Amino acid sequence: MSEEKDYCYTVPGKMALPYQYFAGATGSKFIVALRDEKKILAQKAEQSGKTYVPPRQVDDLTFENLENNWVEVSGEGEITGFTVVRYKEPYQPKEPPYVVALIKLDGTDTPLAHLVDCPPEDARIGLRVKAVFSEEKRNNVLEIQHFAVMA
Repeated sequence: MSEEKDYCYTVPGKMALPYQYFAGATGSKFIVALRDEKKILAQKAEQSGKTYVPPRQVDDLTFENLENNWVEVSGEGEITGFTVVRYKEPYQPKEPPYVVALIKLDGTDTPLAHLVDCPPEDARIGLRVKAVFSEEKRNNVLEIQHFAVMA
């Protein structure tokens, strides 16, 4: 009798999973402000003093409802971490290689992950960047086309 392992095999391959999700009231307000006003909105928690971008409905620390605590923040900040994407996959926002960074905008307490327009070898923690808004309507966080390195 043959062993079970003789009947097991794998088929190598890759799968793309495009999807759609509801951004909710908080995420929708954030995206609409990016799209229609070219403004980055955050939510400021009164109890903890934390300012969140991307915004969230509830403060992580105090569970305070942030539904009505909107503030506009600067589109400038600094890179707190990054990676270089060097491989091509379906549904990527641009051709590799490119930099995706965690960007802590001035006056906020949480980083926003986004594209940075710089050569991969120039990316570094502490690099100052500024939001560049897209000319075309995208209805997602790519209303910020990318972050550019500041001089």
